[in-house]
Amino acid sequence: MTSGSLDSVGAGLLVVDKPAGLTSHDVVARVRRLARTRKVGHAGTLDPMATGVLVLGLGRGTRLLGHLSLAHKSYDATVRLGVSTTTDDAEGEVVATTPVGRRGPGDRVDEAAVRAALGHFVGELAQVPSAVSAVKVEGRRAYERVRSGEQVELAPRQVTVHELLVRAVRHPEDTTDVLDVEISLRCSSGTYVRAIARDLGAALGVGGHLTALRRTAVGPVSLAEATPLAELEAAGTVPAVPLAEAVPRFFETLSVDADRARAVGFGRPLEAAEQPSVAATGTRPIGILGPDGAFLALYERRDADVLTPVAVFV
Repeated sequence: MTSGSLDSVGAGLLVVDKPAGLTSHDVVARVRRLARTRKVGHAGTLDPMATGVLVLGLGRGTRLLGHLSLAHKSYDATVRLGVSTTTDDAEGEVVATTPVGRRGPGDRVDEAAVRAALGHFVGELAQVPSAVSAVKVEGRRAYERVRSGEQVELAPRQVTVHELLVRAVRHPEDTTDVLDVEISLRCSSGTYVRAIARDLGAALGVGGHLTALRRTAVGPVSLAEATPLAELEAAGTVPAVPLAEAVPRFFETLSVDADRARAVGFGRPLEAAEQPSVAATGTRPIGILGPDGAFLALYERRDADVLTPVAVFV
């Protein structure tokens, strides 16, 4: 997506390269100050230690966030084997250490063992989220319950790891007791990379946790399109992508003439006789564009003959 200013309905999307040490809400707060508006939200939360692609909505663009097709995400990550933590990442307290070279008599963890074990983490998985996660348990976030001293047991969830590549397996310069594994993966939304680090360590009998995580893509948006937050703040501008340009990246689109554009503005259904050619889309929304290319609304096909409004933006 190329950059522009907020469009005529005061809406746009912004792709930020989130730095480490900030929550996703921290990034939203800073962009609110830059854009001089409270109407800023984000899609796809990143942990404070994580960096990379964070999609923000500005103005009426916040209404689009819940409809975006963000089912697939890609990450680069580093897993440290030999150390387990309370949070399954480097921000937690160490709870156990097992030197990878001395797992047992004549038994050590090496690159071949790591690669073999990671082969079992590709495909459909029943994954137990990290206890310190945003998963809700009886109305409260799991991490809130853990921090208040409760023991939290989460049920497994079905996730899919479409691809997992091992980039490097190496000892840090100062010790051979741990092993750092650099991986790249493409997975379904809801997959916890921290849980993969934890479960890999458990499978190898030495424990493990995540030391670095960078999201390189979310849906159709890649890191190449993201602007570092520091650059935005230095420039003092918010180069939002107008919705008319952003919507075709996430949705099939349908262009209507002036009469139908007026009907769309009132949230009226589009009957089959009124519809230009558009492919069947199931439950995925369709972006409706006016004769001038402006984004008007999201509609969905609930039966073969009628498109009905999901959200009207004008």
